[in-house]
Amino acid sequence: MITREQILAIYHAGPQAVIEVVEALQGQVEHLSASIAEQAEIIAQLSGRAQALQGRLAKDSHNSSKPPSSDGPRKPTPKSLRKPTGRRVGGQPGHPGNTLQMVDKPDEIIPHRVEHCQACQRSLKHLPANDVEKHQVFDLPPLRLRVTEHQGEIKVCPRCGQVNKAAFPDDAQNPVQYGPRMKSFTVYLTSYQLLPYERTGELISDLVSDAEGKPVQVSVATLCHANQTCYEGLETVEQKIKEQLLASPVVNFDETGLHCNGHRHWLHAASTPELTYYASHPKRGGDAMEAINLLPQFDGTAIHDYWKPYFLYSCDHGLCNAHHLRELVFVEEQYHQPWASQMKALLLEIKDTVEQTQPQADHLDERTLKRFERRYRQIIKAGEQENPPLQIPPTNKRGKPKQSKPQNLLARFKKHPTEVLAFMYDFNVPFDNNLVERDLRMMKVKQKISGCFRSEDGARFFCRIRSYISTMKKQGRNVLEAIQSVFAGNPLVPIPKR
Repeated sequence: MITREQILAIYHAGPQAVIEVVEALQGQVEHLSASIAEQAEIIAQLSGRAQALQGRLAKDSHNSSKPPSSDGPRKPTPKSLRKPTGRRVGGQPGHPGNTLQMVDKPDEIIPHRVEHCQACQRSLKHLPANDVEKHQVFDLPPLRLRVTEHQGEIKVCPRCGQVNKAAFPDDAQNPVQYGPRMKSFTVYLTSYQLLPYERTGELISDLVSDAEGKPVQVSVATLCHANQTCYEGLETVEQKIKEQLLASPVVNFDETGLHCNGHRHWLHAASTPELTYYASHPKRGGDAMEAINLLPQFDGTAIHDYWKPYFLYSCDHGLCNAHHLRELVFVEEQYHQPWASQMKALLLEIKDTVEQTQPQADHLDERTLKRFERRYRQIIKAGEQENPPLQIPPTNKRGKPKQSKPQNLLARFKKHPTEVLAFMYDFNVPFDNNLVERDLRMMKVKQKISGCFRSEDGARFFCRIRSYISTMKKQGRNVLEAIQSVFAGNPLVPIPKR
């Protein structure tokens, strides 16, 4: 700070002294301006990092794609996006229920006699009953293996001395072996109920006894062999499932991580309401999709999340709006930007409109479509005003500058409006990708119960068998009977949707 006396001294010193002082002050101003600009840039960078870190901490299952198991001890307050129906919890009026009903022909009847009168103690042994009251108990019989012995004749030809032996059926080729029903039961437990091999053996030992009443001991090798046999018997069925998926107009795609022999692999899934296909691969992206060879041939509409390798393929695309709703909730809660609330409300309004229209028509009228499209564009424009492009000075770093979460989400909505609103244009396209995510959930359940796969063969066995089981389940077939048909040499074939 220059004092009044210094200013007067400079003034009396002459013009040259004034010029020198002004130049010195200009240098100080330029230095301070550069320092302020540098500090402002540092503050902006630190603010961005703080915002990003706060966003990472705030992410959980209700505002991102993170699973509920990762939420930690502090569970988020659930905020359902579904509108309340006003109905009470439980079965609704008209629901048939599953109450036990008496049967006309029980397997066993146990009479209970009246020996004497409860009032006067007179004997009633020889008096015929006036009526009977029936109580029926439904229970499981003891499980015991049924041993069938196949005896093949051996005859020696009296003319040439040739020893001739009778041929045994396919399910009795070894001197001692388990039958198809027992093998099907083990596959049912390991591939459908997702039990590990050792616990499967324990369960069978606790439930099943042999002809002498001793617990049945099933080895891990026997269980592995049963799964391998089932896997080999389903080769043609797996091909049929892939063919029907390729012929479907809409297919849901997704992937999730799995552990195989100590390494990270990926389970890829393709689903429709009638079909399920699983495949395991060490990679997640394009290499896996090419090896599985479904998307390269598919020409319908692929429903998926915003994983860029899906867009490498020329089929039509639809994006999962359940993912979008969670991301919009994140922007709404962490950045407090109104456009996110407006977009969320619009997507849900379109969904409700489609559901209300479906019983009467197979598409929305042109006027409604134009109205929703106009609101969609207006919301994006408002979002861009709230998120102007970052003014970052040029640096030596390659690539585009990193954008904020709202900017990335806005860019997706702007670039892919047809994919985001695919469910609005085509009623066959679902609003979300939940169908395939439910199919993938079973893999997470298996990993929680059984752990990782010990070999790639084990992962392949599981994928093919589980594809068959899930498909049969969707088509209303009994799972155990479906597995038994494989060991009988005549596996069930999925019925194409008409």
